[in-house]
Amino acid sequence: MRTKMGNTKLTVNGEIFDSKREYRRWCELKILERAGEISDLQRQVVYELIPRQTEPYARYGKNGQRLKDGERVLELPVRYIADFRYVQDGKTVVEDVKGYRNTNSAVYAKFVIKRKLMLWLKGIIVKEV
Repeated sequence: MRTKMGNTKLTVNGEIFDSKREYRRWCELKILERAGEISDLQRQVVYELIPRQTEPYARYGKNGQRLKDGERVLELPVRYIADFRYVQDGKTVVEDVKGYRNTNSAVYAKFVIKRKLMLWLKGIIVKEV
C-alpha cells in the first residue's frame, strides 16, 4: 500500500509505519530511550489545531413536532499528527519524518502550515528529520 507521498507502508510487529525511513527513525529513538537519553517516546500523537466549527439548529419530526435541538457541522477540525513525541532534557520534542522535501508539493505545503500552527498555538517546534 502506498502513502500520499508515494512511500510504501511497512508493518512491523503489528505497527504500521508510513515509510522505511519512519521505521528506521523509530528504531533509533527506541535505542535512545533504552539508553536513557530520551523518555516518554510516543508515535502518531494527535494535536487539534483548530476545533470543528458548528452552528445550532432546530430539528422537527415528520409530524411537525419540535425535537431536541442539534448542531450542524460547518467545518471539520484541523489536526496535526506527529510522527514522534518524546522528552529530552526536560523538553518535549515533536518530530516529523520527511523524505524528499518538495516545496512545490501540496502535501508539503499543508505540513508547513500545520508546523507553523503548532509553534503559534502550542509553542512547539516541529523538528523535521
